[in-house]
Amino acid sequence: MNEPPIVGGVYCCMTTRRRRIGFTVAVVVALTAAIPFAALPAAGSWLLLHGARRIPVPRTPDRCEAARFNGAGVDLAGWRCATALQRRGTLIYLHGISDNRKGARGLVDRFNALGLDVVAYDSRAHGESSGDACTYGFYEKQDLRRVIDVVRPGPVVLLGHSLGAAVALQEAATDPRVATVVAAEPFADLRTIATDRAPAFFTPLVIRLGLALAEWQAGFRVDEVSAVTAAARLTIPVLLIHGDSDWQTRPEHSRRIEAALGGPKRLVLVRGAGHSESLRGEVWPDIERWVDEHVDGAHE
Repeated sequence: MNEPPIVGGVYCCMTTRRRRIGFTVAVVVALTAAIPFAALPAAGSWLLLHGARRIPVPRTPDRCEAARFNGAGVDLAGWRCATALQRRGTLIYLHGISDNRKGARGLVDRFNALGLDVVAYDSRAHGESSGDACTYGFYEKQDLRRVIDVVRPGPVVLLGHSLGAAVALQEAATDPRVATVVAAEPFADLRTIATDRAPAFFTPLVIRLGLALAEWQAGFRVDEVSAVTAAARLTIPVLLIHGDSDWQTRPEHSRRIEAALGGPKRLVLVRGAGHSESLRGEVWPDIERWVDEHVDGAHE
């Protein structure tokens, strides 16, 4: 026997309501799942661009003077340390990510004794310098060029660690004033090192979205940040130093750079050294000999 129309109408309405509720629940579940996913690229972008500032910077070393340098739209805080000997050139120290110019304190006596002025400064968005974002060499090489513009004439030696090493190589590729580079623990290119250091739960898609967001926020191009591409344009002498136990920036990064270099080169692998540990006492005689050999005479 057929159901009364009212019963059939109620049944149809109940079915429609259930379908609508089911669809709404599905949408809510999907959105709830998507919100954490959407947050991951934003978190990755923020971490990439905004390394922690390490402040305070220690007092100015003896025989040095505090200095301010005009970067590419930023104000850079630093030190100038003049040699008392016959001057042969200038060594510029470039620190690593989330660090500041304090690492130059131990270099002043060492390289002043070789007839080199020593200059160090806090990279943009680090230490006491201005700037909101670290771009891993895209703008930092422009800052470095402006610092070189105002040091005394003569050969320039760039000594960089990690971030600073990658910046040094990128600037040296286009700046004929640079006589030699000492690069400790450089990364080969930004896309690779960002992928290497991303948390395990960051999928390739999350990494791509995070890098694209970082580009948009800081106004730079990730794929143009490449020390290995710069290395292919270099003919000046380059000394590479890397810890063989560095899992944060694998030695493969320095090996790729070494393979690309077209001029005199050497790679020193420091046994048992992790990241930020390769510039140990045992390597400094090699660094001093390298710098001494590749600085041309006295220039005034």
